[in-house]
Amino acid sequence: MRWAGVTPEQYNTVRDEVRWEEEAPDGAVLHVAWFERDGLHVTDIWNSQEAFERFYAERLAPGVQKAGIAGQPETGFTPLHRRFVAPGVSGSA
Repeated sequence: MRWAGVTPEQYNTVRDEVRWEEEAPDGAVLHVAWFERDGLHVTDIWNSQEAFERFYAERLAPGVQKAGIAGQPETGFTPLHRRFVAPGVSGSA
C-alpha cells in the first residue's frame, strides 16, 4: 500500500484509534510501515485478500476518516510464495 501525503502523526492517530496491535484483526499475519517523501508505505501479510478487505471496511476506514486522511491508498495484492521469520523475532516495535 502507498498512501500519498499521509504523515507519521496521522498514521499514529489511526493506529491508536483502530488498535490493531492490541486487538489483532482476523487473518492478519505481519504489518510493516515506513515513510518516504511521498507519504506512507505499508507491506502486510494476510491469510487472504478478503480478510484484509473486511478489516479495511469494518475497522481501518472509520479510523482513517476520524484522522482526517484524504483520498485513497494505492493497493496491490500478490500471493505469498514463502515467508521466513528469523529465530527469536516476535512482537512489535
